[in-house]
Amino acid sequence: MTDAVIAATGLYTPPNSLSNAELVETFNAYVERFNAANAKAIEAGEIEALSPSSVEFIEKASGIKARFVVDKTGLVDPDLMRPNIPERPNEELSVLAEIAVEAAKDAIARWGKPASEIGAVICAASNMQRAYPAMAIEVQNALGIEGFAFDMNVACSSATFGIKTAADFVASGSARAVLMVNPEICSGHLNFRDRDSHFIFGDVATAVIVERADQANDGWEILGTRLKTQFSNNIRNNFGFLNRCAPEGIGQKDKLFVQEGRKVFREVVPMVSEMIVDHAGALGLDPTSLKRMWLHQANINMNDLIGRRVLGRDPSPEENVIILDEYANTSSAGSIIAFHKANADFRPGDTGLICSFGAGYSAGTVFVRKR
Repeated sequence: MTDAVIAATGLYTPPNSLSNAELVETFNAYVERFNAANAKAIEAGEIEALSPSSVEFIEKASGIKARFVVDKTGLVDPDLMRPNIPERPNEELSVLAEIAVEAAKDAIARWGKPASEIGAVICAASNMQRAYPAMAIEVQNALGIEGFAFDMNVACSSATFGIKTAADFVASGSARAVLMVNPEICSGHLNFRDRDSHFIFGDVATAVIVERADQANDGWEILGTRLKTQFSNNIRNNFGFLNRCAPEGIGQKDKLFVQEGRKVFREVVPMVSEMIVDHAGALGLDPTSLKRMWLHQANINMNDLIGRRVLGRDPSPEENVIILDEYANTSSAGSIIAFHKANADFRPGDTGLICSFGAGYSAGTVFVRKR
């Protein structure tokens, strides 16, 4: 078996930043219109009045201050409140593939080797733009890569599951190098009219190149990977091709992102914390000595508590990287953004953890050491 390393990462950030204040202004305009239009029914107790949102509520609940989005125009329009992303002809590069290619180009440039040395492409994300052909094959074609490609979806854990899969391909000799991309247009599956979640997600794309250790010029030794799944309905999205078979349910809220946030917090934090500590022990690592954790960027309160349970103390900002204040929750891409933006100070031998967790439930841990 051949050892694998993370040889390079890449990031594509959309040009449009959407602040909490802008989001709240739009949401509250919608609430005001809804309550006015339904005043009699609300007074009669037939329906409940909607409550406004606030910048303070969002930041306290999540730690999010802004997010990047592919389209902003539709999200600041109270009559629309969804991204305005026109459908493209089949002959054009699809939107999801386009941002994945941009992140991949960044990773390939940092890698310093031609794309022709890549033998496989994995597109790992929470929602694919279509059922087929695979987004990964479209990305492969756009980059001129030979070999094979496929999509995989493990929601917010897709990136760590993708790294594990890429490392296994390299270790078995199936490919000398694997490109794993995480294009996330999360604004497309978020209900911007739901007060409890309208602020959660942003859009972005990340890329990771996993390569044979004996061919890598630099990078990060993958010390170990571990995956875990446990079924739960507490985070769900029921949108799919079978919706057309029951058209009466197409407009239901569960065709977009829905979650039971408090239940997720209570159940996921201990599951992930124990998984990290157990995996570290199995690898002979002291989890309290990790230089840095690059956790999934879902909620600052979750990340803070996981950090405390793993390190046995309050983690410093350098130890527990937070980027969700700027990017919000970007599903599978969050931990990769954190890793990409906060590893330049590592010296050979320094150890860190890439960890993701989310719907499924699913969780993945990737312990790495600077070469």
